[in-house]
Amino acid sequence: MSGVAIVRTMSDRRVPTNFDWRLVAATLGILLIGLVSLYSVAGGGSTPIYLRQFYWMLIGWTAFGLMTVVDYRILARYAYVGYGVVMVLLVLVLVAGRSSQGAQRWLSVGGLSIQPSEMAKLAVLFVLASYFAERRIVSGYRIAQLTVPALLVLAPLALVMKQPDLGTALTLLFLFLAIVAVIGIRSRTLVIGALLFFMLFPFLWQGVWHSLKDYQRNRLVTFLDPEADPLGKSYHLMQSKIAIGSGGWFGKGFQEGTQSQLKFLPEAHTDFVFSVLAEEWGFMGVAVVIGLYLAVLLLGMDAAMRARDMLGSLLAVGVVAMIGFNLVINIAMTSGLLPVVGIPLPLMSYGGTAMVTTMAGLGVVMNVRMRRLLLFH
Repeated sequence: MSGVAIVRTMSDRRVPTNFDWRLVAATLGILLIGLVSLYSVAGGGSTPIYLRQFYWMLIGWTAFGLMTVVDYRILARYAYVGYGVVMVLLVLVLVAGRSSQGAQRWLSVGGLSIQPSEMAKLAVLFVLASYFAERRIVSGYRIAQLTVPALLVLAPLALVMKQPDLGTALTLLFLFLAIVAVIGIRSRTLVIGALLFFMLFPFLWQGVWHSLKDYQRNRLVTFLDPEADPLGKSYHLMQSKIAIGSGGWFGKGFQEGTQSQLKFLPEAHTDFVFSVLAEEWGFMGVAVVIGLYLAVLLLGMDAAMRARDMLGSLLAVGVVAMIGFNLVINIAMTSGLLPVVGIPLPLMSYGGTAMVTTMAGLGVVMNVRMRRLLLFH
């Protein structure tokens, strides 16, 4: 056996020893708190929501394990294949998808409902990371050099907007911007891009506005004046703010929240699970959860900075961007600081595909962390 092969074998054996239990512990803490919140507002169907979420958590941990054990460079080789599969699924959703509450976002597969728009997040991440890792430009990218990756994002984004799913579309856009910020662009490109955005914004906004359903337009309008129709268009937001504010410092206690237990708070198990948490456990409970999220995000950024190559760094940054963006937007929209755009709280809101996708993303972060010390490619 050659010297290179011997060193590489020794390095590969070090991979399991680099497993970061802090990331697992912080993730598990968020999952368990989310499960408790869902149990508090459980109901509907022969199988309670919290039990269904528990099953999805098990599948999520399986996805976490799979994305951890297979070297991320091998996964990246199939980035475009995965991207193509997701694009096909997004088209199928528009043709034969299941509708709910005015949106057509789900496909029924073997008795399960999957949401391809959630899968698109990881697919786009791997494609962008692979593209930029193979075409690294130290001096910074120009607009022409960003055309192909921009189209790779815009194609699924357009299909997602047709469903419509504004929250996921915004996440894909933010993911692209986060990765572009990391790889670096020329200052001139930044100025030209900003000017183009402001010039095209009225036309882009018209396109987005007309693609939205009436209830989504109402959410954006009522954000500016939430008290104009508190029993109608602003009902979700007003009840959420009441729940959060009434929690005080230490909350009302488990299953003691009036807004959630008396069903005043709509969508308590999905978009507004943060409101349930704040009402029952108060500021201190919220602080604990945000602390766990910050631990996950900081460990993800640490993995990105310590990654052995650009591919690993971009993958870790992308996962952090997705989770961080959803976290901030969800808390802001349930608190009335931003319009309600239908973005779930990562790892806590009920949702099977979202759970598995997020756990798979964290598996990628662990993958990058575990292999940061390998010497050879």
